[in-house]
Amino acid sequence: MQYTFEIIGVAPTLDFFRHQQELAQRPCGVEYLGTSPCTLDALLGSLEEIPSRRGWDLDSLIDTVIRFWWNNPDLVGLWRSRLRDAGEDSLLISRLGHIQSLQQEFEWLLGQ
Repeated sequence: MQYTFEIIGVAPTLDFFRHQQELAQRPCGVEYLGTSPCTLDALLGSLEEIPSRRGWDLDSLIDTVIRFWWNNPDLVGLWRSRLRDAGEDSLLISRLGHIQSLQQEFEWLLGQ
């Protein structure tokens, strides 16, 4: 199964949790991760619960995140800087999911 991962922004912690509550009320084929600090270890640690909820392959998820991290050092540095500038009450927001699920998520967002 092929997964996609990307860093999508920085948000206040409370906004992220509010968004997670909204997602819990509708079917969603992607996972949004909120981490602080902006490190590979923090992102990998946030993956641990996803496979049990989704039935996804943890090794493939880890591989996807690591490939993104190593192939995009400038982008990672940019988001690390933005997270630092945002302050302690903010999280780095990332999106992870099946490529097909991401398409469904975009279609749902466009319908809103």
